[in-house]
Order: sequence, then structure tokens, then C-alpha cells
Amino acid sequence: MRNKNFYIGNTIFKNPVFLASGPAGYGIEYRGLINLEKLGAVVTKTISLMPKEGNPGTRLQETEAGLLNSVGLENVGARCFFEDKLPELLNAGAKPVVSLACEGKEEYLSLLEITSKQKKVEAVELNLSCPNVEEGGMAVGTDPKLLRWYITKAKLILGNITVLAKLTPNVENISSLAVVSERAGADGITAINTLLGMDINLESGGPVFDRVVAGLSGPAIMPVALRVVWEIAQVVRIPVIGVGGISSVEDSAKFFAAGAAAVQIGTAIFYDPGLPERIVDSLEV
Repeated sequence: MRNKNFYIGNTIFKNPVFLASGPAGYGIEYRGLINLEKLGAVVTKTISLMPKEGNPGTRLQETEAGLLNSVGLENVGARCFFEDKLPELLNAGAKPVVSLACEGKEEYLSLLEITSKQKKVEAVELNLSCPNVEEGGMAVGTDPKLLRWYITKAKLILGNITVLAKLTPNVENISSLAVVSERAGADGITAINTLLGMDINLESGGPVFDRVVAGLSGPAIMPVALRVVWEIAQVVRIPVIGVGGISSVEDSAKFFAAGAAAVQIGTAIFYDPGLPERIVDSLEV
């Protein structure tokens, strides 16, 4: 029976079923569709220091077994999020995990300082792996030195706030980066973010997305995510949170069997918003 309180870092969660960053927006968009209070946590969409408009052009493209996205971390910025969005999420009974953008170093340090002053924030997830932005994102998650710097600074500035490091699968050896994250002080590893993909517009003969590549999520990436969680769980002692393509209760069970301490549900909530609650229910038996 996994449906019981457990700790990651200094944060206690009622169960190991979270909504993943991105598809659920700020979390409040799913009130009425998902009982947010029933879940272990809601990981918000990634927040940057200043508001972001996101990428121009096409942002979403369905595939036969997933979804390509090039949203580009569109968000309202830290001030609006902490003043308006976070209180709404808390009022809905959710346990928030705030996803933070790893942009340029000065902006990042300012974002950490603002976050450290939020008494209601118990946990953050560092987005060290977004493929849809020019600065920060995946560039950080592929460089061990940068990875160490960003996590170390987060632990130093955020104090008792739990820090999760979300890693990219678009590298040769993600396990070594997980070890770097653990040694830098991360309280947990979130694996994985989206895989790099693209699509072609046959009418124009060119890429569908302005940035050419986009992030692939959904059922197609689950075998990759499962393999990565298994590999990381073998080399770190901190909890591993599995995410990537979970679309059934059975999928979530496979992640737990692979060594995940918790799972996050993302793309599936677009067409099956009841899935996260069914996974919670399955853990009670």
C-alpha cells in the first residue's frame, strides 16, 4: 500500500501521485475535472522571473502516439504567480510544487530570492531540461558544471524548501547527471522531460514549428522514461519521480516497480482527466 504520507526532502506528501508541469497549467484550470486535494501534489507550469509570451507560430501538434509542443515556457511571471495564481491553487486544496525556470544566472538568482520569501512554498522543481527555450533549459541539464551550479544555488538560497531536479533524456548518460544532481544537494530527481522531435508540413515542405524541433510527450515516450527511471534508481539514494507517457494505472505500477518513489501524470489528463485519481485509488488496495 503506497497511498500514505511520505517525505521528499523536508516536504510531506499525502500520496505519490502528482500532476506534471505543463499540461495542467497553474493547476487551477483543472478544478472541477480533477479533485486536486486528493492528489499528492500539483507541479505548476514553469515560472520565470518576468512574464514570458512563449514561442511564436504553431505550439502544439498531435502525433499518432503523443504530442509535440513548442510552447516556450509561456507564463505570467513570478510576481503575478505568487500573488494571484498560487493562492488560488492553495484554496483549491492542492499541494503545490512550483516549477522554476533556469534562465540566465542573474535572473535565476533573483527568482530564487523571491521564491525563498514565499511562506506557502514547500517544494520546487527546477526545470533543467526544457528544449523549447533559447537560454537555460536543456542547455543547463546537459552540462554537469552548470547543473551543479544551478542546484547548489537553489539549495543555498531556498533553505528548507525541497528541491527537485528535472532532467532531460536528450543526453548520452542521464545517470551521471542524476549523480551530479544528488551530490549538488537535490532532494529528488524528476525524470524525464520531453524527447526532442519534429514534424514536417507537407504543403510547405518545411518544419511545422518555428524552432524546428519540439518536445515530444505522451505514450510514445513511456518506454524511454521507464528505462531512465530504472537506471537512475540504481545510482542515487534520493527519491526518483517518474514521468513520461503514463496513460493507465498499469503504466504507473511499472514506474513504481522500476524504482520510482512517485509518479507524475501529464499529457494523459488532456483526454483522461480521471486517470490521476484512479491511480491514487489503486494504491489504496
